[in-house]
Amino acid sequence: MEIKIQSLHLKNKKNKLSYIWLINVFFEYSYMDFFNKQKKRLTPKQAKLRAESYCAYQERSQQEVRNKLYKWGVYASDVEDIIIDLIEDNFLNEERFAFAYTTGKFKMKGWGKFKIKQGLQAKGVSTPLIKSALNSIDTDDYFEKLAEVLKKKKESLKESDTYILKQKLARFGLYRGFESHLVWDVVEELSQGK
Repeated sequence: MEIKIQSLHLKNKKNKLSYIWLINVFFEYSYMDFFNKQKKRLTPKQAKLRAESYCAYQERSQQEVRNKLYKWGVYASDVEDIIIDLIEDNFLNEERFAFAYTTGKFKMKGWGKFKIKQGLQAKGVSTPLIKSALNSIDTDDYFEKLAEVLKKKKESLKESDTYILKQKLARFGLYRGFESHLVWDVVEELSQGK
């Protein structure tokens, strides 16, 4: 290993000298050899066991598991076989994932249907499953959650102008994925003090 130390003299805006020390380190093997080391690939059996524990931890979509298997270095020909085995062993179930994702994001995070729909689409869930999962949300609970989220946000805002306050609340409700007509209904109720 060889180490070279160099210094550069630079003038900054105030005409003072600044020193920058450069340290060059040369290794015995080349740069390309360092970054082109092959990852150890898992056998299909090892990959299936890892995927089972990955799915047992929480509900996963097929696309999440597929991406994880590719990340682990599993060959493309084995990935689909492993996913089929996980479905047969009931470790992987798209419908169960869609319902768990929907209820979790709605109840815990306070997301609206639009944001949940985008999240499910990003996870690769089919459109009919997305529709059935979103229809599982009770409309009364949905309206109450929206009111709760906006009321909490209103308490955190220190705005005296009611027009600006309404705009901020509406923007926040839309950001959370709620429908605009519902958001404005709740914003109007909150501004009237109900």
